[in-house]
Amino acid sequence: MTTRIAIDCMGGDHGPSVTVPAAIRFLAEHPAAHLVLVGQEDVLRPLIGNRVGDPRLRIVHATEVVGMDESPALALRNKKDSSMRVAVNLVKAGEADVCVSAGNTGALMAISRFVLKMLPGIDRPAICAPLPTARGHTHMLDLGANVDCGPEHLLQFGIMGAMLVEAMEHKERPTVGLLNIGEEEIKGNEVVKAAAELLRASGLNFIGNVEGDGIYKGEADVVVCDGFVGNVALKTSEGLAQMLASALKSEFKRNWLTKIAALIAISVLNNFKKRFDHRRYNGAILLGLKGISVKSHGSADELAFGNAISRAYDAAENRALERISARMAQLAAAQAVAVENV
Repeated sequence: MTTRIAIDCMGGDHGPSVTVPAAIRFLAEHPAAHLVLVGQEDVLRPLIGNRVGDPRLRIVHATEVVGMDESPALALRNKKDSSMRVAVNLVKAGEADVCVSAGNTGALMAISRFVLKMLPGIDRPAICAPLPTARGHTHMLDLGANVDCGPEHLLQFGIMGAMLVEAMEHKERPTVGLLNIGEEEIKGNEVVKAAAELLRASGLNFIGNVEGDGIYKGEADVVVCDGFVGNVALKTSEGLAQMLASALKSEFKRNWLTKIAALIAISVLNNFKKRFDHRRYNGAILLGLKGISVKSHGSADELAFGNAISRAYDAAENRALERISARMAQLAAAQAVAVENV
């Protein structure tokens, strides 16, 4: 199967200097992939080197670039030939199976929702990304697309997250947890309590409430929450990780004895760093759309952006979108039967 990936090469803090080398490396490692590099052709063409003329690689010219601090509404309305918009349009037109961008998150969400439209049965898109845990990793959503959510939205997030894990990790009936302030059923606000009831009746492998520390214990394969809570949890985790890394580095540099200790422990430290390197988990998927958009971190380096491309490739290869669509159709049919029996 040939998987076609459209890449917004102009987005992110570093733009083509990172996105193009990452794409070239990915192409060399994935012989079944075809890449479409979207951006200003005069900038991109010199960067692809000996890949000029490669049938698995082509450039699509786009005259505009969405700024990282630009208003999503203005980007949607005024920049119809931006590299981001053109990449999403390629997915809509069926010329690409998935698109990847390190650009403005709000703009990517707005453009993707406007161009690709929502899947039947899904009210709102959600941002889903993997997070490292003591047992490997978990998938968490929503990470910032929706500040206010109702119980039905959280149910939809749970279904989408579970289907994504089933598809990409080939895991039967992944566990789904609902992020809450306690494990007991009586805990949480009314929205979370109602969402828990819907998840219990959904047919998903719902394990109940998960507290914040349960995310990194790996208590569930999928952790569901609204975008406000999810984004705060994510940014808090990133800040804590940066603080601990900085503090550890400072302690090892304290004096000559600690420097010797650092040399002795260097292999352990390197393995620890690799295990929890945020670049390995780069690439958040916008779920709920009639197409796949993947958001890379704006500050991603070549390694991180390459991992975002790989995540997009895996989602398309494993037909995650089809699984979500099929499950939502099943839910709609069950709800219709329930209404008829009332």
